[in-house]
Amino acid sequence: MSRTIMSGNPNSIPLNTMADTFGTGIFLETASLKELELYEQATQAHRDDYHLFCVQEKGTTTFEIDFQRHQVAGAAVIYIQPNQVHRVINLEKVNLRVLIISHDNLNADILRILQEIAPVKPLKLSKETFDLVSEAISLCFKFFERKQETLYQSILKASCNALAALITSQYLALAKPTENLSRFEIITKAFKSILERDFVLTKRPADYAEKLKISTVYLNECVKKTTGQPLSYHIQQRIILEAKRLLYHSNKSVKEIAFELGYDDYPYFSRLFTKTVGMTALSFRKKNLD
Repeated sequence: MSRTIMSGNPNSIPLNTMADTFGTGIFLETASLKELELYEQATQAHRDDYHLFCVQEKGTTTFEIDFQRHQVAGAAVIYIQPNQVHRVINLEKVNLRVLIISHDNLNADILRILQEIAPVKPLKLSKETFDLVSEAISLCFKFFERKQETLYQSILKASCNALAALITSQYLALAKPTENLSRFEIITKAFKSILERDFVLTKRPADYAEKLKISTVYLNECVKKTTGQPLSYHIQQRIILEAKRLLYHSNKSVKEIAFELGYDDYPYFSRLFTKTVGMTALSFRKKNLD
């Protein structure tokens, strides 16, 4: 059985919070096709303030994350980081088991690594590794149901962090080991981490260099040698991504979006968007909503 889910265009980008949605810092659910049909919010573009670790055992899931479409078939794991705009598009004979966990309940080392390697794409695993992941999430589900245990929260948190660590380690295996990173690559990773956190308030390359306690020239050299693009490119791209999200998923005016992203000079923001995207903000909205 196959079901295609159509997404509407809500007036804003909904933010699902852990406290309001689940009332707890850790939640597990099985999301079969039948059950997913009950969660209409999954079909609408939205953000979450929590981490999603999805273990797909069978079927095919098609979903969109920040204007990138992904189709995942068969056994795989999927990680969606907080604040990524995403929605489910199509489900076919799918069965997912999902760990939903807040920042506060995630081990600090796991959280740090996820912040360094994110965003990541869905990951296919070998049968041996997937079987191990499947066993780990099965154990999490068993502990999740044993609410009568005296140390329930400790047991649940430990098991779920073991699962998160196992999945994170599979993603990390694809990344270049930290000990093999050059000085340029280490600085570039640090810059990207700060950029993700501060892009609304911090626009000048010199301000990022100051945060990293190095010169602007050296930071630009590190970033350009590592990525092929200068500092200003990455700052602009992050801002424009957020602008695209708001243009597509909200009914805010371009002026309101400019102000929300830290630009009091609306004409400057408008020119920046046009130069970066190759069309005006209104043209982008019209093209994507038609």
